[in-house]
This record gives sequence, structure tokens and C-alpha cells, in this order.
Amino acid sequence: MLRPKYIPLVMRQAMRRPTRTLLTVTGVALAMFLFSSVQALQEGVRVATGAVAGETTLIVYRQNRFCPAASNLPEDYRARIERIPGVVSVTPMKVVPTNCRTSLDVVTFRGMVAEEVAPRATWDLRTGSVRDWVARKDAALISGGLARRRGLRVGDQFDAGGVRTYVAGVFESDQPQEQNAVYTHLDFLQRSTGRKLLGVVTQFSVKVADPARLDEVASRIDDEFRDDRQPTQTSSERGFIARAAADIIHLIGFMRLLGWGCLAAVLALVSNAIVLNVRDRIRDHAIMQTLGFSGSLVARVVIAEGILLGLLGGALGGGTALAIVRLGSLGLTNEGLYIPLAATPTMLLIGLIIAAGAGVLASLVPAWQAARREIPTCFRAV
Repeated sequence: MLRPKYIPLVMRQAMRRPTRTLLTVTGVALAMFLFSSVQALQEGVRVATGAVAGETTLIVYRQNRFCPAASNLPEDYRARIERIPGVVSVTPMKVVPTNCRTSLDVVTFRGMVAEEVAPRATWDLRTGSVRDWVARKDAALISGGLARRRGLRVGDQFDAGGVRTYVAGVFESDQPQEQNAVYTHLDFLQRSTGRKLLGVVTQFSVKVADPARLDEVASRIDDEFRDDRQPTQTSSERGFIARAAADIIHLIGFMRLLGWGCLAAVLALVSNAIVLNVRDRIRDHAIMQTLGFSGSLVARVVIAEGILLGLLGGALGGGTALAIVRLGSLGLTNEGLYIPLAATPTMLLIGLIIAAGAGVLASLVPAWQAARREIPTCFRAV
């Protein structure tokens, strides 16, 4: 460990070559920005698709369909699902995304019956009112993240994907699938799709009384419609999201390699800077030893400089990634399902620890070389 009184010395050493230090810190910051962004996306996938104890929600979808535009189920399936033992409630929903492919800027319209929207326990209505939404057929309740990205307020007209709505309220929610949603009246959205699919919905959200019977109820629902013209495929809400987001999950697998590549870049950048700094300071190290600095102390000063460069770059890159993700409410949408980028202060702390660790590893060999040089050798090398 290096005593605090030597910290000013470490900082002066790092700033002896300000251009080199700035370039190194900038390079580390870019690498840590990419690494933190990958971590945020991985965390978002875990939050959106991770199993939850006591889950009681099933999603009934059209069999062998993935994009919402291809899943068309008769609305009258609702009555038959409600008669299945163990089912508490059934909510029909029309889902219309502006883009079914993987994209960063997708608006997902969700049409629901008014009585089943007001109120929803997972919402925190910040502005507007559900009463205004109920009273106007073209009204919409939009998520706070979408409102911030599009600059929308209550009273604005909102047009996306050919669907024009009136903003009646803005809400916040901790549920991933509600963080990029626009809730409209079911019959309004059915009429607005252009195909006039009245009486047709995309999916049913089914609440089950006993979480232990989730699979049993799902099997009974699929058996009920197995021989119908529109057979169903029923799964838990998280399982449904994981299946639909399979492409994103595969993409994340590749991006993990990108994250490790970023760490390798951090290691190379800091190591290169430290090696050059040590070469420039051979005489300085000899003078330090003449003044009583031991070889181990010189080595610790070199290692501390590597940690400083790593922390500065890590804080800059990780902090920027955290700010952009948190303030921009960013996320990926695939087939109408939203995968948020989940950035937390813990992620920033982990990034700083990794950056500091990379600084230590990058400094070990230069520090060992600086500690083993004899004073006469140092002066002859200048």
C-alpha cells in the first residue's frame, strides 16, 4: 500500500506528460464506455427475462407466430379461457409496434379495454388523468421514457406508424414492457391498423390464482384451442419475452466478446503509457533512490500511477455511459417487446474496480523493472 502523503507525487508524475496522459485516459474512457454499455444491455436482458418467484401471469399468443402483426386471435376466446379452472382474469390486448425488427427507437401501441386499464397497480401516473383517457376514444397514456425521448406532454398530438393519438397522461412504471408503451383504447387501435380487424386481438394476458399451477393452466389453454383455426401457444410472461427476444440474447453473447476486447484495450493503453513514462523517468527514479526511496516504494509509485490512469478513464467512460442510459431511457425493442438498458451505480462501481485492476496489471512489469534498476545503471542509461 502507498501512504497518502505520496499521492501528490503520483499525480505530478502522471501530469509530467499531459498530452500522453490525456490520450491514455481518453482511450481508457472510450473502452470503458463500450464495456459499461454492454453490461447495461446484459442487465436489461436479465431484468426483462429473468424468472420471478411467484409469477402468476401467462401470455396467450398465436401458435408459431412471433411478430405481433402475425398473431391474430379472436377476441371471443376470452370467454372460453375464463372458464378454465385456475384462471382469475383474462385481458385481451392488441399490440402494434411501429417496427417489428430489432431497433432502438420503436413505439409499441397496446390497445386495451378501458375498464381494465384504470387503474393499473404498476403505474405511477405523473401528469394527466385516466378519466380524460376514458372520455376520449383517440386518447393515449404514454410511458415517461417515451415522453422524454419524443418531447411529449399532456395535450399534445402524437403520431407514429400511422396511428394518431392525443396524449391524455404520462406514467412511470418499473415493469420493462410498460417503459416504452402507449396505451390506447382497444377498439380505436383495431380500427387504426388499416385492416379493420375488429374483434381480433394480438394476445391475452391471463392471471392465474396459484403460481404452482402456471404450467398446468397454460397446457389447458392450449388444449382448448388445439383444433381451432387459430391455435394458441401459452407461456409465462417472462418465458414469452425470453423466446421473443432470442435474437437479442444471441447478440448479447457476441457483445460479451466485445466487452472483453474493451478490457484488453484498457490493459494495452495503460501498459503502453506506463512503460513510456518509466523509460522517461529513469534518472528521476535514480534520484528518488538516492534520496532514500526503496525499490519497493518506487514500484508502488509506478503502480499507483497505473491505478490513477485506470480510475480516471473508468470514471469518465463509465459515468458517461451511466448518464446517457439513465437520462435517455434507452432500450432495444424486438417484435414489440422492450429490453431496457439497465444502468445502475453498482455497474459504475464494478467498472471502476475493473479499470483499477487493469491499471495494476498493466503496471506490474514496468514497476518491477524500475524497482530492480541500480542507481549507477540508471544514470548510464540516460
